[in-house]
Amino acid sequence: MGSVTLKKGKEKIIQSKHPWIFSGAIDKIDDVKENGETVLVKSASGDPLAIGAISLHSQISVRIWSFNCDDKIDKHFFERRILSALELRKKIVDRNSTNVYRLINSENDLLPGLIVDLYGDFVVCQFLSAGAVYWKKEIIDLLADLLKPKGIYERSDSETLNKEKIEKSSGVLFGDSPEALIEVVENDIKFLVDIKSGHKTGFYIDQRDNRNLIKEFVADKSVLNCFCYTGGFSLYAKTAGAKQITNIDSSSDALEVLTKNFQLNNFSTDNIENIEGDVFKLLRKFRDEDRKFDVIILDPPKFAESVSQVSKAARGYKDINLLAMKLLNKGGVLFTFSCSGHITQELFSKIISDAAIDSGRTVKIIKKLTQSSDHPVLSSFPEGLYLKGLVCEVT
Repeated sequence: MGSVTLKKGKEKIIQSKHPWIFSGAIDKIDDVKENGETVLVKSASGDPLAIGAISLHSQISVRIWSFNCDDKIDKHFFERRILSALELRKKIVDRNSTNVYRLINSENDLLPGLIVDLYGDFVVCQFLSAGAVYWKKEIIDLLADLLKPKGIYERSDSETLNKEKIEKSSGVLFGDSPEALIEVVENDIKFLVDIKSGHKTGFYIDQRDNRNLIKEFVADKSVLNCFCYTGGFSLYAKTAGAKQITNIDSSSDALEVLTKNFQLNNFSTDNIENIEGDVFKLLRKFRDEDRKFDVIILDPPKFAESVSQVSKAARGYKDINLLAMKLLNKGGVLFTFSCSGHITQELFSKIISDAAIDSGRTVKIIKKLTQSSDHPVLSSFPEGLYLKGLVCEVT
């Protein structure tokens, strides 16, 4: 086994149980032959500290598999970790009403770089680190054996792979190829999902709990769903009796699937308005027209891919939230989110506060939101908490 020796004093990283070791903390690397292989992490004095996967081309040089140096990293190790993740989902997901959820949440389930989502009879995987790619065959064999899915589809097409210098890869890994759109159920609501080329692994699974929450605020209300994608929040709003729903997305394909989702659930599309366009421009247009709504949902894509983009992203978040506050009726409710990991909860709250001041409205934060419970956050890995959300009353 190859080894990684840390610089003096850097063993504190291991003591904190954080699963990443950055290149700057490393003194030397010995006997490593292949990217992603297992290495022993040692202190400057040579004491064994942990076992991890080496990433030769990433700033995150080692991702920890185990802090127990006696563990053997093999197929049995991954079986134990996968079974542990599955047991947690049995506790937190009502599988009678939902068959789409996250099974493995990378570092937060002690399997760095591995994302596994369940979509009914299909499993979708992302291998996003050198270590996860190194053990891909064993992991796929285990998922096929333990879950017995109709098919396993790979969506390792994230931009984060560029940082690892790993080639992007998509396609069938096991069993059947999925249809262009497959049907799944979330909280008894049916959705059509494109797991081959849809956003993320096909659907925003991490918003399930927040979609359910919106039902408390929309009865007999007018709703504006911005960046609506295939209508997740809108379908929940419809079930709760929203009187009028306006959906905005830049993708005509997404809006087409949204309409199919309404039809799939036998929901009337009367009083449903779908607009293809730029949210920023349309919010300004609505402002100029003095158009008002009772509930507005802002769930934009990631605005900050890196630390260098945080300032620009903050301006974007402030802009759309300021506009939304001006468009709400007195006593209206704003559901607003950021999925940018580099935007902290504190910064996001400040952005909303600044937008409130500039809007001239009184804004009260009545709930703080995060990703759904099948996206757990490891206590020693705060980076795992990436989705921030606020429910605000605007008067």
